[in-house]
Order: sequence, then structure tokens, then C-alpha cells
Amino acid sequence: MSWLTGRRRGGEPEASLAAELLAHFPGAALWLDADGVIREAAPGLAACLGHAPEAVVGRRLTVLDEAPLDGELARGLARVAAHGTPWRGLVRCRHAEGHGRYLDVLIRPARPERGRPRLLAVMQDVDPLVAPARQDARRLRVLEDSLGRLPGAVFRLRQDARGRLRFDHLAGEVAALCDLDAEALVAAPRRLLTGAFEADREALSASLARSAVALAPWHEAFRWGAGERWLEVRARAWRDTEGETVWDGWLEDITERKRDEARLRRLITTDTLTGLLNRRGFMASGRAVLAHAARFRRPVAVTMLDLDHFKALNDAHGHAAGDIALQEFARLCRDCLRPYDLVARVGGEEFAAMLADGDAEEARQVFERLRRTVADAEIVLGGETLHVTVSLGLAFVPPGGDLDEGLTRADRALYRAKQSGRNRLVGPAAAGE
Repeated sequence: MSWLTGRRRGGEPEASLAAELLAHFPGAALWLDADGVIREAAPGLAACLGHAPEAVVGRRLTVLDEAPLDGELARGLARVAAHGTPWRGLVRCRHAEGHGRYLDVLIRPARPERGRPRLLAVMQDVDPLVAPARQDARRLRVLEDSLGRLPGAVFRLRQDARGRLRFDHLAGEVAALCDLDAEALVAAPRRLLTGAFEADREALSASLARSAVALAPWHEAFRWGAGERWLEVRARAWRDTEGETVWDGWLEDITERKRDEARLRRLITTDTLTGLLNRRGFMASGRAVLAHAARFRRPVAVTMLDLDHFKALNDAHGHAAGDIALQEFARLCRDCLRPYDLVARVGGEEFAAMLADGDAEEARQVFERLRRTVADAEIVLGGETLHVTVSLGLAFVPPGGDLDEGLTRADRALYRAKQSGRNRLVGPAAAGE
């Protein structure tokens, strides 16, 4: 007698309660022998996997698995056979139409029939629930893999009312950025601030504080560790319902960009022939020197310098000789001035210099020494020895004064030096004159 039918008293078959339940069971129920071969299958198998019950009878249960040889069903059967206990698992099964579906499968030992061991397998279609979750999990793995390969780090940082920081999320090349693994930085979030180069820590912490107060974007470039590496943080700030400040942001290494910027600055502020500052570089650096001196109410000495009879040297010996003379003069300027003083080529044979500090008498001594050094120098060209001289015009920019005005006065003094016979320094004897 089939498990699906019983007998009325008159001998006519009737549907049993079990048959009714199995007929309406929202899944598939199968009787298996001890080897996992299907002996009977309920009608729900067709709705579940598209297989007619009679089509699978006599075949092993594993035929329904997408991986029939070593899939989850094979492992489940082996476990039940080895331990005699039920097994339950999520199995990707093969539908009769060829596509896969996720089924929740329970295999358990059942009461023997005619002394032969039996197994009961119950399968329910959970694909509508599981497939989206599995798809989301795959997407999440892809996203995490992508984040791990990014040339930087993505983070969510939050700060509570007591100012304590913690990372909700930190992914990416953290170790390459900070020489710290992500776990170490998550365990001690303030290392992001304290690990910055000492000169940049205050600015980095202050920018974070301003962002927290105003909920403004947090954007700061800072040197890391010993200062050889530059990092940049960019994050948007918002406040959650608990009142905590949250930053979603990006941390990246911008060392190469900073080097490129430095090279570009050198290109646009440096005279290519002499290696000195050009006019643009001199004006930018000079204004910074004046701003610093103004804080201490100190005047600053500036001078205009011009090589004497330079056109005649070019005409007599060629432009190559003139270039060599300019390069040699630039070298002498660097030797006579201090590393933090400024000197620039601002025209063909015209130069400008600025002393970062020192009084009027010291300035005159420095530039007079430069004049004598140039006059005593020898330039050897093709066996011929040349001598050049330089005329200098000195002026002083008072505290808070204008650099352009100071250079104009120095240029007038230079004109007087040339009118007076060249190879001399002309300017005020004191800073106030």
C-alpha cells in the first residue's frame, strides 16, 4: 500500500490524513533507502523542482543537487549514515528546466519498513528568500574586495559627546598608508591624529574640531610619521540621532602629488639658467620675509644688482660666454649670502637680493663683500680669462612697507651707482634714510 492511500471498510481506497497533508505540503517529501536511493516521491516535487515523482524514483537523491558527486546532498547523506542523526542544510538544487534553486533540505532516519532502513527527505523551496541574500552577499564580497584594493582607505569615524573617537568602518590599504594595520588603528583611533608629523598635528586636530562644530567637510593634508609621507583626509560630517558626530571619508597618500607640486613650484619660481629664484619666486618669498620682519618691527634690506658692461661681453665673446658669466655670478651670490637670504635673476643681467635679517651696517658689509668677490673672480673661457664687475643699489623696506616700492628705490640707487662709474654700492647709510 502506498503511503498516499488507505482502504475504506469495503476495500475501496481512500485518501488518508497523511496523504492529504503530503498532497498539499508546500515542498517535496521523499522516501529513501539506506543508500539514499529515492523509493517514493510526493507530488510536491514537481512544484518544487519541476521533476515528476516517477522520473526520479530509483535514482539517488544526489541527482537533484547542482553538484551531484560532491555537493551538499552527498555530504548530508554521508553524515546521516555515519552518525544516524538528522542533517539539515541549504542546497542549490537543479530544476528540471536547468536553472538552480535554493532548497532547505532535512534528511532524517525513519522507522524501517519490512526490516529495511529508510530515510525521509523533506525539501522546501526557499529560493525567493535565499537568492537575494546570496546575491547581496556576493555583491558585498565584491565591494569588500574592491575596497581592499583601493589606493587609499575608506572609513566611517565617529565622535561621542566626550570627544572619544571610534571607527565604525575602516577598509583599504591602511597598512600602506600609515604603517599600521586596520585593527591597530581601529583599536586606537587617535593614532590617526597623533601619528601625524609633529608640525602638522595641531592643524590636523583643529580642522577635525572645526568640522565637528560646524558639520563642515573635513579636509586636511598633513605629513605622516617622520614627515617624508603626505596624507590627505576628505570627509563629510553629519550628526546621528544619538548626537554623535560622524565622518564618512577617504584617506589617501598624496606624496607624489606633493612632490609634483613642489617640482612645479620650482619650475615657475626658478630661473632655469642660474638656478636662482625668478621675479615671481622672489616677490612671493620676499613678501613672506617682510611679513615676518614686520612682526618684530624690523626693516629689511633689498638691493638691485646689475653686471657691468654685460652687453659688451656678449658682443665680444658670444651669448654662451654671457651665460657662463651669469651662472658664475649666481654661484658667487649664493656663496656670499646666507642660505635663508633671497637672491633672484629678475632680468637679463639684472638681479635682486634681500637679507632676511640684519641692520643697515651689516647689510652694507654683506653687499660690499659680494661686490669685491665678483670683482676679484676670474672666468676662464677657451684659454682667455675674463673679469666682470657688478653695480648695486641698496634700499630698506620699513616694517609694513611695500616690496615693489622698496625695489623701485633700490633700482634708483642702482642707476646712481652706474652713473657714478659702476662697480660700486650706492644706497642709504641707515635704514631710515
